[in-house]
Amino acid sequence: MLMIDTGADIPEDDHIGLQDDKSSDAGFRTVRSAVPPGPKIRLDAFLAAASGESRSHVKKLVEQGLCLVDGKQCSTADFRLRSGQKTELSIPLPSASPVPEEGPLDILYSDEDIAVVNKQAGLTMHPCPSCPQGTLVNRLMARFPQLTRQEGARPGIVHRLDKDTSGLVIIALSEKARLRLTQSFASREVHKTYLAVTRGIPASEGMCDLPVGRHPTIKTRMAVVPESKGGRNALTRWKVLDTLAGGRAALLAVRIFTGRTHQIRVHLAHEGHPLWGDGVYGPNDPDDPARRQMLHAWKLEFCHPANGRTMQFTCPPPEDFSQTMTALDQGMEKIILTGMPGCGKSAVLKKLAERGLPIWSADDAVAAQYERGADGWRLMRMRWGDAFLDDSGAVDRTRLASMLCEKPEMRRELESLIHPLVRGSMEHFFMQAEQQGKTAAVAEVPLWFESGWPKPERSSIAVISCPEAIRHSRLCETRGWSEEKIAAVDSWQWKAKDKEASADMLIHNAGTLENLNTETDRFLMELKARRSRMLASRISHWKKLWSI
Repeated sequence: MLMIDTGADIPEDDHIGLQDDKSSDAGFRTVRSAVPPGPKIRLDAFLAAASGESRSHVKKLVEQGLCLVDGKQCSTADFRLRSGQKTELSIPLPSASPVPEEGPLDILYSDEDIAVVNKQAGLTMHPCPSCPQGTLVNRLMARFPQLTRQEGARPGIVHRLDKDTSGLVIIALSEKARLRLTQSFASREVHKTYLAVTRGIPASEGMCDLPVGRHPTIKTRMAVVPESKGGRNALTRWKVLDTLAGGRAALLAVRIFTGRTHQIRVHLAHEGHPLWGDGVYGPNDPDDPARRQMLHAWKLEFCHPANGRTMQFTCPPPEDFSQTMTALDQGMEKIILTGMPGCGKSAVLKKLAERGLPIWSADDAVAAQYERGADGWRLMRMRWGDAFLDDSGAVDRTRLASMLCEKPEMRRELESLIHPLVRGSMEHFFMQAEQQGKTAAVAEVPLWFESGWPKPERSSIAVISCPEAIRHSRLCETRGWSEEKIAAVDSWQWKAKDKEASADMLIHNAGTLENLNTETDRFLMELKARRSRMLASRISHWKKLWSI
């Protein structure tokens, strides 16, 4: 089981003004001063005198990155100031004592000493200048009146989650429990695992150990910051649990060994894979299906502060996780349409186009390669000269077919030249259709099974099944093929029964237009049903993953 050793998981004073990403300078008292003439003076001593705060408090604020010297961040308390330098110290404003407020709480466990709560996304942990009420602490105080006996503006809080992060939180209901749990976090005895949904797919397992500190210019953000400039050591590990269609996203289990503010979000963004829904550390994407950062405190293990008993909890994420993942996993269905010569592939392809599906034909792609000046035409001329060109200089397909019947080895060589070009054309077609937001697209590939091409991701093979007598009659009467040519072309292919046995779906062509219309509609309904079943299966798979 992948667990998290959080260390001091967001220590008590580690993210003042950052609990709510929307907090601003309104939560600070700013003291601006100029250094008077005279000898150099320690930064913390000067700021203590200028602000009226204790030197120890000022030192802590400086180390948190809340001081600027001549407009640049300075986190070294014993920095020596020169005459004329200008300083700016941001001092967090004290919060009023919170008051009990009724509100919904998802309490997984409680006793005299602790409670374990599943915090909903969008709920701020405790009062702060930008959110003075309506927080988790306010609701907890109404449910657990003993919290009113704890000192401070954040009674019961021993670790924190961002406002828009959901999941498991331990609440200390007694002062004794609070002190013991605080020590447990500091000693890295508390283990947590987060679920995260990232943009793109990172390495299956990975680590980021870059220091994290307050952003040098934006106080409400954190960033990867060198330790020499106030960053604090931070270590994050992750493991990919699942990947979504088209490489758009991955579901990760994330383990952190330190508890820096926004650590997971900052580290994954730095690795090039920010969380979906995270507009602070990711792109401002109007098409983002997530309405908050996809981060959830999933598993929790710790020793009970009173009796030492090991406590373990697992909390599946809320529905918005599966809803977002479903939206991101809605890749386009790629349909490969194939079958024997004369089975009706072109007719079915036309009917699918009439019903709004994008279509592509391997025969048309081959014909394009045979045109004068095309890449395929050039390769063929380099190999065989002008032996099968017509008067216009293009490939004479009738002459070429006769040569292929006479020389089977030439057919295999020709395929090695033309097939890669045709396959590239098919892949480009599918890519364009998916970029256009299509839910399905159809490629007719007569020699699909014979080509040996790998099956595309999220694809289905549809084989048109047609009685041999009808198929042969159509080839003779419509195309003018002889029985010898039919036998020769059939010999290049898998047998009809083998193609049908390898298909994901069959379209039965009994030879009438009415029948073909009915079968095409039935095929589309089956395709829709398969898509629904696949979606249900994916959701079931995810729920099993995060219920472990």
